[in-house]
Amino acid sequence: MSNTELQPAEFALSPEPSSGTIHCEGGADVEIITSREVPLGGPRAMLVRRTLPQRQRSLIGAWCFVDHYGPDDVSLTDGMDVAPHPHTGLQTVTWLFEGDVEHHDSGDVHARVQPGEVNLMTAGAGICHSEVSTPETTTLHGVQLWTVLPDADRQGPRRFDHHAPKPVHFPGGQALVFLGSLLGYESPVKTFTPLVGAEIRLDAGGSLELEVNPEHEHGLLVDSGDIDLEGVKVAPTELAYTGIGETRLRIRNNGQTPALLMLIGGTPFTEEVVMWWNFIGRNHEEISRYRQEWEEHGDRFGETQGYVGLDPAGPDRLPAPKLPNAAIKPRKNPEPKARPKERN
Repeated sequence: MSNTELQPAEFALSPEPSSGTIHCEGGADVEIITSREVPLGGPRAMLVRRTLPQRQRSLIGAWCFVDHYGPDDVSLTDGMDVAPHPHTGLQTVTWLFEGDVEHHDSGDVHARVQPGEVNLMTAGAGICHSEVSTPETTTLHGVQLWTVLPDADRQGPRRFDHHAPKPVHFPGGQALVFLGSLLGYESPVKTFTPLVGAEIRLDAGGSLELEVNPEHEHGLLVDSGDIDLEGVKVAPTELAYTGIGETRLRIRNNGQTPALLMLIGGTPFTEEVVMWWNFIGRNHEEISRYRQEWEEHGDRFGETQGYVGLDPAGPDRLPAPKLPNAAIKPRKNPEPKARPKERN
């Protein structure tokens, strides 16, 4: 998925000290990150709820971008129609709860993204791709995430991975672990830093005591349900953050209906990186060069074949926004410890 904002924020990400935590007796400290709505496309476009990046926190492990959308009746909107657009230095992770999306990229990959199956695209030095909800899709519901590639791997080749994880059942619910290891299941999908990603469903009144890697920081995104994490209420569309050093997380659904959650995590990403629009680089000059190469149809990104948009008058590729007049200024990511609750 593209960041379609016309004035995208600039991010330079690196660790920074912070002070204070929420202390939950007998458990992990929890920090709440609220979402903001961003339109995806034109005037009738669907809205997505973005929790990363924020001024409050820009990274959880190598996870640097979290868009959450739906359930949307796309018969009433333009649905998802993201024309070919570029990426550098990242992996896109697409996970659907409902609906189908057609993916085409300049690595000559065509895939139908379906619920319960992870599709991970590695941009490496450069790629472009398109995403369009299928004509048969009436309800679209899912998440789109990005992870940062470390410096040693960011100039590598394009790649596409697909995996349909087997459900892991536990008393009170089930999980689909699409990246990393959790609940005794290990995903075969390659990542370039230690990561975990899972869909978790909790029955009404269900709870889960989850053993986690203490070297990871984690984020729990609530789609639906009356949820608390370590006794801290997490409302739908919010992302609850816990820092490193924890060996277990306790999640409870206090409601009378099933809950749907996403857990992400990973070892803290300590390299300083710059993120603007759909590019991740290491400084402002790199970002400027990527933008110029995209606008000039440079070989770095290749060409996406097979894109058919929902709007016949729509663009055949997304133009890059204008760069800001000033050079990118650093934006620090806090150290991997939960901080006092902040509402954006």
